[in-house]
Amino acid sequence: MTIHSRVRRALAASSIGLAVAASGLASASTAQAYDTGHTTISCKAVKVRKDPSKKSAVVGIAYRHDKVAYNQFAYKRAEKTWYTRGAVTRKSDGKKIRGYMIYDCANPYESNPAPKPSIPK
Repeated sequence: MTIHSRVRRALAASSIGLAVAASGLASASTAQAYDTGHTTISCKAVKVRKDPSKKSAVVGIAYRHDKVAYNQFAYKRAEKTWYTRGAVTRKSDGKKIRGYMIYDCANPYESNPAPKPSIPK
């Protein structure tokens, strides 16, 4: 076995170990990442928050039929509430608001109430 093949094997093994460690860290959080998708707001109005929490700062308000490009869902265990993370484009003024919304108002099924993802363990 040559030195180059040993180096390549060592690099491959370390990158696999890093990937396993990173996936373990990612699963430790309450957020679940998905591919980006598009939907609309189904509630009359919903607060867009900085973090997935009812106590988090409000960065804007989205209204029914505003477009949402979502990229993540988060479950807040203490509140027993699902949140959708994404960017809302408001119809009224074209403003983009990025943050977390209640899942029932911004869900990929464009209905209210929506089937929720399974609760992470």
